[in-house]
Amino acid sequence: MNNPEYAKIGDKKYKINTDFRTAIECNEIATNNNIGEYEKSLAVIYKLFGEDGLNDFENHEKLLELGQKFLLCGKNPSNNKEKPDMDYKQDMDYIEASFMSDYRINLSNVKIHWWTFSNLMNGLSNSEFGNCCVLNRIRNLRTYDTSQIKDKKERDRIINAQKEVALKKNKPTLTKKQYASAKKFKELINNN
Repeated sequence: MNNPEYAKIGDKKYKINTDFRTAIECNEIATNNNIGEYEKSLAVIYKLFGEDGLNDFENHEKLLELGQKFLLCGKNPSNNKEKPDMDYKQDMDYIEASFMSDYRINLSNVKIHWWTFSNLMNGLSNSEFGNCCVLNRIRNLRTYDTSQIKDKKERDRIINAQKEVALKKNKPTLTKKQYASAKKFKELINNN
């Protein structure tokens, strides 16, 4: 499937802001517990489709649906309930270093389509196949099962290293009703 540049509703075409940074911002917006659901949807529409999308009130629902499809790289939402081992914002330094080491791409100097960026993320070197980029070393460490380590000193060393690179948890500041609504929206966006 080609990397889309436009979304179409009926006869109207909307230019998509395809840069990976915009998609990451949309992810940050969708998972921010301090933003209401309606505001989240408007922010995602604005980020992806600009003023044209934001001002087309009658197509907001369809634009949000097309935005979700774009953010999922054309794939269907999954019901994957695995604990995340990565966060784009928290791990950006590791991502930049990994792109530089694996692809010789300086992310601060280029504009990359979100779908291309996602494919490159999936292709980063991993220890199962020889060399391993820094991002995947961190991800592997975060998910390493320390219960299999017999030597207490080694197990403690790995546990301490896991604490050093652990993802920071965002504490929800929402009511139960707001949390349920945020969870529903998050499922729609299918956050990594």
